[in-house]
Amino acid sequence: MNAKDKRLRRAKKARSRIRTQGLPRLTVHRTPRHMYAQVIAPDGATVMAVASTVQKDLREGSTGNIAAATRVGQAIAEKAKAAGVTRVAFDRSGFRYHGRVQAVADAAREGGLEF
Repeated sequence: MNAKDKRLRRAKKARSRIRTQGLPRLTVHRTPRHMYAQVIAPDGATVMAVASTVQKDLREGSTGNIAAATRVGQAIAEKAKAAGVTRVAFDRSGFRYHGRVQAVADAAREGGLEF
């Protein structure tokens, strides 16, 4: 198994536990250059809010660092609250909870999301 397969296996296990909670999930994906965050409905079919460093308003400066991840976390919290979501389950997509993934989570909590 390569590193990507291991990450996807961890993500699958976590998502099966999240599915039993019946909450919308805040899913985070990272690449070396960008951060992406989505709030997905409990049925898994509807994306309720999206924020990423690819978007024009979040693209200022460097997009692959903790400062950019913090901006993504704040933006996803605002958009989720506008969509009527306050409680979510955090889906880290198999990534370790440190660095940019942690920055998105902390900024989303400060923005008013509960998880």
